[in-house]
Amino acid sequence: MLQEGMVYVGTSRKPDDSINKAEFLALKLANRHGLVTGATGTGKTVSLQILTEGFSAAGVPVFAADIKGDLSGVAVAGDGKDFLIKRAEQIGFADEYNFESFPTVFWDLFGEQGHPIRTTVSEMGPLLLARLMSLSDVQEGVLNIAFKIADDEGLLLLDLKDLQALLANLSKRSSEISGAYGNVSKSSVGAIQRQLLVLEQQGGEAFFGEPALDIMELMRTTRDGRGVVNILAADKLMMSPRLYATFLLWLLSELFEELPEVGNPDKPRMVFFFDEAHLLFDEAPKILLEKVEQVVKLIRSKGIGVFFVTQNPLDVPDGVLAQIGNRVQHALRAYTPRERKAVKTAADTFRPNPDFNAFEVITQLGVGEALVSTLEKKGVPSIVQRTLIRPPSSRLGPITEAERKSVIKESPVFGLYDKPVDRESAFEILKKRTADKAKAEEKQRAREDKEREETGRMKKSRTGFQLPEFGRDDRPTRSSRRRSTTRRRSSRQSVTETAIKQVARTVASQLGRALVRGVLGSFKRGG
Repeated sequence: MLQEGMVYVGTSRKPDDSINKAEFLALKLANRHGLVTGATGTGKTVSLQILTEGFSAAGVPVFAADIKGDLSGVAVAGDGKDFLIKRAEQIGFADEYNFESFPTVFWDLFGEQGHPIRTTVSEMGPLLLARLMSLSDVQEGVLNIAFKIADDEGLLLLDLKDLQALLANLSKRSSEISGAYGNVSKSSVGAIQRQLLVLEQQGGEAFFGEPALDIMELMRTTRDGRGVVNILAADKLMMSPRLYATFLLWLLSELFEELPEVGNPDKPRMVFFFDEAHLLFDEAPKILLEKVEQVVKLIRSKGIGVFFVTQNPLDVPDGVLAQIGNRVQHALRAYTPRERKAVKTAADTFRPNPDFNAFEVITQLGVGEALVSTLEKKGVPSIVQRTLIRPPSSRLGPITEAERKSVIKESPVFGLYDKPVDRESAFEILKKRTADKAKAEEKQRAREDKEREETGRMKKSRTGFQLPEFGRDDRPTRSSRRRSTTRRRSSRQSVTETAIKQVARTVASQLGRALVRGVLGSFKRGG
């Protein structure tokens, strides 16, 4: 039943319920992406679990979001429950069916149920950040100017306080900046600052900072050649759906920008599962949808397979849907016109099977049963088959808190990301600039006061009495005004020199990073 270079999905059956044949997903064509759809409770999570197991066993690292906690069971061996054994016997898999755990690393944006995942504001870029904060076109333009100034002046934007400090600085310099970069209104800056506060309250503050995730950590394999399964604990994250969606898009963008072209390898370098995929596209602006479609289309040449998991095939835009070759369709309901349209859309995407009507069967599928069509030789979709999904080898359902802690402690990245680091960045640099400027202005005022006192004493010594302070002759002489102006210019130059030195130090700390942004606005690192 198990074959080299294949992921066993299940066994199809004929209309008379007799066993037909084993259904496989070819590893060589897994980077042509996939779609797992179906109503709640129809078995999507089990399909996701057995695909994860198959890829891991074949040496392919996996990243998957765990919305309900059920997928965490992949980290421990399964139990010989009667209904699992019965399914294995039913599909002719009993002799090869065994129970085992798979190498797993747990991640969590909030650092509670896994290792923290962080990125920097600079690395995420203005496009995804604007999407995250629901900014208008005008506000997004101002945010782009802010990032441009940060890049030009060598200001590292690591966390949200860095971005807040930069925006406050922009507001003070709005007149100066508008002439060089375009209009920057204080009202637009204020609107962005308010959205940043909302983002902080939604937990975004935990996501931005250092140490930032090295994307290669997600592409580990074990000594025995199995791919590591990276599971993102997303039950709490789902309370902030826009943060969840933006994070996954950023991760996909990082993979796209970081990895070299590999063409069509014998197996994917990594497989990426987007659960609740509709959140990626809901209310997304057209330009972002176009860029996501572009990334999905091109990332397969980097050896990355992307599988979208959602309830309704209509959740995925047509441009993205057209890139998908491997499909697992669980049961859908057809009570409303929109639901009937979804069923028809799903049925029409399959290569027809003369033995049954796909439209009718989709509404009749049982739990753990699906219509399956995968790519065959030369990338041609197979004829759709009504398939009983194989039972998982790992635990069906979530692991305990104690088991999760044990897995985290034994993780290969334990201790690397758990403690946050706050190094010198835009917040500290701009704060020091402000302090230096205030100090220079204070020194200048002190010098001017001293000069006035000296001028007054000189006049008193010449005339024998002190002129009133409001007297006309008490004004600084032309020569003293020149000296004062020279000193002020000297003072300003000193402040500028200090700022330049700070910028130089900041840029030096960015060695190896090219200030060039990729398709979704994230940094392209220099070679």
